[in-house]
Amino acid sequence: MLYYLFEYLDKTLNIPGAGVFQYITFRAFAAIITSLGIAAIWGKSVIYRLQRLQIGEEIRDLGLEGQMAKKGTPTMGGFIILLSLLIPTLLFSKVTNVYIVLLVTSAIWLGAVGFADDYIKVFKKNKEGLSGKFKVIGQIGLGIIVGLTMYFNQHIKVREFAADGTFIDHKSLLTTVPFMKDNQFDYNMLLPSFIPDEYVWVVYVLVVIFIITAVSNGANITDGIDGLAAGTSVIIGIALAILAYVSGNKVISQYLNVMFIPNSGELAVFCAAFVGACIGFLWYNAYPAQVFMGDTGSLMLGGVIATLAIVIRKEMLIPVLCGIFLIENLSVIIQVAYFKYTKRKYGEGRRVFLMSPLHHHFQKKNYHESKIVIRFLIVGIILAVLSLVTLKLR
Repeated sequence: MLYYLFEYLDKTLNIPGAGVFQYITFRAFAAIITSLGIAAIWGKSVIYRLQRLQIGEEIRDLGLEGQMAKKGTPTMGGFIILLSLLIPTLLFSKVTNVYIVLLVTSAIWLGAVGFADDYIKVFKKNKEGLSGKFKVIGQIGLGIIVGLTMYFNQHIKVREFAADGTFIDHKSLLTTVPFMKDNQFDYNMLLPSFIPDEYVWVVYVLVVIFIITAVSNGANITDGIDGLAAGTSVIIGIALAILAYVSGNKVISQYLNVMFIPNSGELAVFCAAFVGACIGFLWYNAYPAQVFMGDTGSLMLGGVIATLAIVIRKEMLIPVLCGIFLIENLSVIIQVAYFKYTKRKYGEGRRVFLMSPLHHHFQKKNYHESKIVIRFLIVGIILAVLSLVTLKLR
């Protein structure tokens, strides 16, 4: 909103200095500072209110050291992240930009699904929370919205440059394949030859649904010990901010031979607010946590990260960039599948890990929470750097 005000002050009233709001870098810097401030200052009063309402986390005794000491810690802290993200985004970004609208929708949508789950757990005293099928329906709903918008919205285009310097903006389902020289993939290639190209949107929407569901569930599973999900999201958010800025900058994208996506640079402002909100939340969520984000935060974080990767055409980079989420997801899948297999074959279930998700396995091995989180974040940083290296390493 402030962007349009300062644009008026600059172009109509010619007020000196008002033109600084035209720069994405300035607005991204303002967004991260604002989101940090909101989360750090407002977060304390939110925690106090949650405590007064006795909105505490129900802790199941899993035999983990120090686990029961967390009983009564307020949950639903995802509201701190959500509002710290949305307010700076609405203040400093071009709110009419289709990508910003899509990301704000994603945050609110899965934030609402997560809130429903937390509400049932806390106020209805149902430890199971929202039924799994309803969570999946919410994730599928968002996937349909994102997929259809990416395919049908006329403002979403990619730009192709010719050797003579001319260019053309056109609708396309091209995406980026990491580590390959000719690193573009067209979703039309997934269609069998007997199906007309105009039906490719069905395949694309199904892929988007799978990505959003997988990443949001991965973030949800990762949110098991203090600071892990928020810290991992900070690292991923910084990498996505760089990728979004590069993809939306004509000069840099041409130099790096990266797909140029008109108007996507605005997402750097959203990413900055996202990173600031997560860091501000970490102030209270670092060990020992004063508040948990709950599904209100974890589902939202995963959904936002997935949507960001999709809109800047970097969804095939997710297994690397979101490697922590992937590992946590796989550890649960492997554990459950192996347990069921051995139970059928030997009459008793056996386990690959001492406990899943993977961070609980290390807790069972008597690693301190802080050590587990720091080491996971170091791996996350390595994966983020590797993701950024793909801009040139092909």
